Amino acid sequence: MNKIQVVNKTAAYAKKTLSGESSGHDWWHVKRVWETSKRIGKKEKADMFVVELAALLHDIADYKLNGGNEEIGPKTAAVWLKSLGVDRETIEHITRIIRDLSFKGAKVKTEMETIEGEVVQDADRLDALGAIGIARTFAYGGKMGREIYDPGTRAKLHKSFKEYKNSNGPTINHFYEKLLLLKARMNTKTAKKMAGERDKFMRDFLKRFYKEWEGRV
Repeated sequence: MNKIQVVNKTAAYAKKTLSGESSGHDWWHVKRVWETSKRIGKKEKADMFVVELAALLHDIADYKLNGGNEEIGPKTAAVWLKSLGVDRETIEHITRIIRDLSFKGAKVKTEMETIEGEVVQDADRLDALGAIGIARTFAYGGKMGREIYDPGTRAKLHKSFKEYKNSNGPTINHFYEKLLLLKARMNTKTAKKMAGERDKFMRDFLKRFYKEWEGRV
């Protein structure tokens, strides 16, 4: 099986597995990350086979939707890639990207070891910004039964992944605990340019949100 066939089969597998998922970690999220990863990866001269497969499989079994199990995603990806005959070194590279990709708290470093990891992490983070990012944030908050906003509950800058993973504050707090921090944490020059407009859109949304919440408009 050649590389194009492996990528196409993996795309079909991700689509079948994640279609209809309602938390914002669905097939369409994966497809956007895949397309953005290709755009960034080509400019950054990354290994596109690794980039595409990591992008397609990065949320194949997200820990947030599997009882906090941090290993289920990499393991699921590894089983799939092995079934397609992908070599061991490539599988290890991809699963390492999947394992390290997620945001783990405001005060937790999440540096990627390779340019391929940086590319996919940037693409995933870009999809958490802008109009799509706002929609996904509230979809996830609703899925997890969280309030939209509680003025009496302040956002927290989590010091550990465990603390971040176990947080259950209102959805608006997530903007301050993660989303508004992402622009400054982009790895590649390409992503940094793309993040600016999306970040501004979110900040403008929050200004409007508070005005409407307080009945000022």
